Formats: sequence, structure tokens, C-alpha cells
Amino acid sequence: MRGGSIAVVGGSIAGCATALAASRGGAGKITVFERADAQLRDRGVGIALHSDRYDELRHAGYVAPEMPWAPLTRRVWSMRDGEADHGRAVGEQPFPFRAYNWGSLWSELRRRVPEEVSYRSGAMVTGVEPDADGVTLRLADGYQEHFDVVIGADGYRSVVREAMFPGVSATYAGYIGWRGTSSDVAGLPSDGYDAHNIVFPGGHCMIYRIPDGVGGHRLNWVLYTTPPQTDGLHPDLRTPTSLPPGRLHAELTAYLRALVADSFPPYWALRVLRTPPETTFIQPIYDLEVPHYTSGRMVLVGDAASVARPHIGGGSVKALQDATALEAAWVTGSSWQEVLEKYDANRCAVGAAMVALARRMGSAQVENTPDWSAMGQPEFDVWWQNQNKGSDRRSGFGGHSIKPDRA
Repeated sequence: MRGGSIAVVGGSIAGCATALAASRGGAGKITVFERADAQLRDRGVGIALHSDRYDELRHAGYVAPEMPWAPLTRRVWSMRDGEADHGRAVGEQPFPFRAYNWGSLWSELRRRVPEEVSYRSGAMVTGVEPDADGVTLRLADGYQEHFDVVIGADGYRSVVREAMFPGVSATYAGYIGWRGTSSDVAGLPSDGYDAHNIVFPGGHCMIYRIPDGVGGHRLNWVLYTTPPQTDGLHPDLRTPTSLPPGRLHAELTAYLRALVADSFPPYWALRVLRTPPETTFIQPIYDLEVPHYTSGRMVLVGDAASVARPHIGGGSVKALQDATALEAAWVTGSSWQEVLEKYDANRCAVGAAMVALARRMGSAQVENTPDWSAMGQPEFDVWWQNQNKGSDRRSGFGGHSIKPDRA
């Protein structure tokens, strides 16, 4: 399927990968509409790619060795144990991941988008109107244009998804992620090659080192817990939202800091509490499934299509894999209908499976945490295996393999 005009709504990691997929698939004209007018590379939070998924995506040409990364080899789950500086380990597991800085990974993908692709920053899409021959986009500034295909890469608040499936939106999982980054990386255990999960009743905090984008490293952490149900403490999180730096309610910040001080081993409490307030924010956790990844001439990729809770470690992987699947469908399809049907058949079931697995992990790690104090390595191993029950051999922690299962 060659030629045609393509619009990609959203210019982040999913959007850049999708523009690259459309170009490789043979699209004639590609326009990316990104609502942010600031540089996305300034987003410094961490993401991680399982080493096996990285190898698959590198082979497909969507990631490369020169993209800055930090190796992770082991994950240690620890709890507070009196005043013991690092607490007590309740379990360890292999952790073959590559840690990235979101902003630097986006920069590398943005650099790979062909020059002939029009990338428009500060372009907010407010209207998506399908017809028999394509889709018309309307922007906040009054601009409008008709395209043969429109691809929604605009995240969990997608305007493209709303046009495809009105009323289908992300559902609040009942808890939040408090995220932060800092330069406090000196003296990390195991020279920073371990990821650390600090556990407590009602949640956990994952901490690991990421590249800072300029040759050094930063400490990246995310704490998952249920916020107190106090009027005025936070907005209605049932409506998809986020709370960036500077908008955190003082009482909520005080609650989270007290939780860290009381529940974390002293070493890790200090590193979280010393994080500058301007580099912390709240990320409410959501679930989202869609009935299909395509409808007419509209397509969804990444979090616009399905949102799996972060515990699965596969959100960015899925977005990049969606792009590879779209490229493959584009190359082999002989019509728009065939391209989109192939893509939907490839990715819709995968997205649903990842959402289901992430829900099980969220239940075990946040909503219904075990008695950590009674847990050692044997108990930890059983607990971990129970979270993965029902997953096939291609799906699991770290995402879904795009290689066929030949066993």
C-alpha cells in the first residue's frame, strides 16, 4: 500500500515511532501534530526495556545501541527492618532490563523521523471527523485538513479514540504513582546495576538509575500507593488527569513524605525525601481496553489504544511494538482496509492480555499486598509466580514477545 496522506496525532515516543512506521510502509505525506510547544526531551522520568524486547525492537530498527541507557541486572525487594540502613531483603530476582531517560529516548526517535515528515509542535487537535474517504482534523487555531488515515498516538486522553469509541476512556485504578528524579546517585548499592523495590503495607516504591541525557546518571523512583480519601486533597482522579510539579497539594505531599519516613529503610528514605520538589509529580494509575485498534480510517497506537498499569514494565515496549506491527501490515496490505484489519488482528488481543496481567500485578503489589514481614525468598518466588498465572509463554513481565512461539 503506497502513497496517501497520513496524520499522526501525538508526537511523543509512540508518535515518532508511528511516523517512522508510516514512512517505511510507503506513506506519501505524513504530518505529526504534537500539542506541546516545549521540547519533550525535557521530560526526564525513567523507563525500562526488557533486554529480549530490546533485541526484537533493535532488529526491527526502532531502537539502537547508541541510544543512551544504563544496564540493570537484578531486582531486590526490601522492607524496613528497624534502623538497618538498607532494610531486609525479602526476595531477589534476575532483572535483565535496559534503563532509559524518557526524554533522551524520545530525542533519539525524533531524530530518526525522516526530514520529509512534517512535525508540528504546539498543534492541538480539537476535532476528528471521519467520512467514507478518510478523516478531517480540526485544530484549536481553526486550521483543518483532510487525510486518508489518522493515527491516534495521543495517549490515554486520546481525542482520536473518543471519535472512534465515544465514552470509552481510561478508568482510575484507585491508586497513584508518586514519581521523582534526582542527581543523588553516589554510593548506590552494587554500583547502580540493581533495581530496588521498597515494599510496605499498601504499596511499593521502585528505584533505579537512568541516564541523564548529558553523559551522567540520575536516580529515578516511583512510589505506588492509595492516597487518603480526604476531601480537597486531590482532584477527582476518576477523570484522566495528572498533577505536574508545582500543583501537588501540600497535604498530599506531606502524607507521602510521612509514608516514606515511616516505612522505608533509612538509606532509601533519605534518597526519596531529598528529591527536589520541582522534579516530583503525581501520576494517577489507569486501565484502558478498547474493542478494536482501528475503526474506519482511524487507528490507535500506544496508550491511546490500551493502558496497562506500569507494573508490567512494558508500556513503552507496547507503543514501539504497535509501530512495528503497523509497518508490517502496511508493507503486506494491498488496500487501506487490509492494512488496518491486519494491524487490528495483530495488536488488539495483545493489548488486552497486557492490561489483564498488569491488573493482577497491581492487585498483588498495591491493592492487596502480602505480609512482607513473613516473606523470604521461597515465599517471594511463589507470590511472584502467582501473578503470572494465565499468561502464555510470549507474554509476561517486560511485555509481549513479537517473535512467534515455535514451541
